[in-house]
Amino acid sequence: MLQNENILIFLCLLPIVSFLYSSVGHGGASGYLALMALFSFAPETMKPTALLLNLFVAGISFYYYFKAGYFNKKLFFVFAITSIPFSMLGGRIELDASLYKKTLAILLVFAILKILNLLGKESDTIKRVKIWQGFIIGAIIGFFSGLIGIGGGIILTPVILLFHWGKMKEAAAVSALFIWVNSASGLIGQLSVGVTLEKESFLLVAIALFGGVLGGFYGSRKINNRRLRYILAFVLTIASFKLFFT
Repeated sequence: MLQNENILIFLCLLPIVSFLYSSVGHGGASGYLALMALFSFAPETMKPTALLLNLFVAGISFYYYFKAGYFNKKLFFVFAITSIPFSMLGGRIELDASLYKKTLAILLVFAILKILNLLGKESDTIKRVKIWQGFIIGAIIGFFSGLIGIGGGIILTPVILLFHWGKMKEAAAVSALFIWVNSASGLIGQLSVGVTLEKESFLLVAIALFGGVLGGFYGSRKINNRRLRYILAFVLTIASFKLFFT
């Protein structure tokens, strides 16, 4: 993994991505996968590595949002109950490399729209999510999370805001823990079918944590990082095109 000729550039970009994602309550798997795609990492290493990074960065992000008092456990459980087993199921399925890249490319569009705040707006009117709605949405997001190697927060947050089930900070707190449990179950699913983690992955964890701690701390309070968001959206757009057309 670290034999990539441009690995130093990758390692410099990694904490920036983790900072931006954790600042909005996300683990950053879609960003890590985009970076790994841009730097031509092997597809078989991308999925478990992204899930491992998610565990640590989303965990840090959740800690800060929980500490700030934004976590809504009822909203979390209505999605998580079905997402956890379906994420494990998705993690056990190995997609063809070409299909995997194209599916990831499409999901990156959600990440781009969310980062640019074009998908899901905060509302003063909060509605209560129905149990059957939460179970269905949780199962669908959980399955694709395990299948692709993401935590699903990049999809769940816009859904919560779109249907007015919570406010921005509340959605971020719920998504952070949602990402953690889905990443854990997805990784367990991966390991159960013989997928192994490279030792270098833990070095990437240490580097990503640096940005994740800062992002979680400032994001759970007040931060305006619009310019960095535009840069990240640009990087994700390039990665999406590369994944879809290669």
